[in-house]
Amino acid sequence: MTVALEIVTDPAHGGRWTSLRGGGREWLWHREAPGRDQVSPGDAFVDAGGLEECVPTVRGTPDHGDVWSRPWKREDDTDTVQAERFALARTIRTTAVGAEADYVLTADPGFRFVWAAHALLDLSPSATLRVRPGARARLHPEAAPLVAEPWPAGAPWLEGEWPAPLGLPLDRFGPDDGTALGAVVDTPDCCVHDGTHRLALALEADGQPLSTALWRNLGGFPAQDPYRSTGVEPMVGRVFDLADAGPGDAARVPASGEVRWRLTLTPVCRCP
Repeated sequence: MTVALEIVTDPAHGGRWTSLRGGGREWLWHREAPGRDQVSPGDAFVDAGGLEECVPTVRGTPDHGDVWSRPWKREDDTDTVQAERFALARTIRTTAVGAEADYVLTADPGFRFVWAAHALLDLSPSATLRVRPGARARLHPEAAPLVAEPWPAGAPWLEGEWPAPLGLPLDRFGPDDGTALGAVVDTPDCCVHDGTHRLALALEADGQPLSTALWRNLGGFPAQDPYRSTGVEPMVGRVFDLADAGPGDAARVPASGEVRWRLTLTPVCRCP
């Protein structure tokens, strides 16, 4: 049986996805954040949940990228936004097996960027994330207290194999334990299992690095008034912060001046 996916977005407020419904449940998590509607480019990120479009970086400057704080324009079935150095267009459509979002980023040839579908999901403590076994995963410095080996000074990440890089299990979200960590997994597709519900996410892009970022905040962030938020974030690129990108870690605009990619969402899981 196919379960339809329904998507609602808010072009006036950063193009944010405010709803992703399927199988009788809402997948996107939300929190009260009154300041979200009054942000301007360059402001610190205001976390209201949902799915934010983060480009040309996630961490770093500008915080969570340069389009979540800008109004988008809708024409027919396509939303567009103009930033200082690039333009982004997005077309979302339902399909017989879920939904697709097609993206086109236009910029000068050589422009480097990272994009993430910063999807904060409303998941139970028993939810799991399925990724191909053995995929390389980068843990970031906030994980240092949770791994057995010392963290080298200044290292932006350490690598290990999914599902437990450096002995730290990442495939289960679990109950609140006061921790928060981010990881980037070298895979273009994954699947969330939560009870009987499934959400598979997959990326396609010719000639660009693809990955899946994980944000597992189990009541450890922010330091003041922490809350629970769990993110599964398809990513063009392999780093949270564009400033940390080494060779092959960031997308690069070719001579055509365009980069195209597709995000596919379905309730059918093909991961092992």
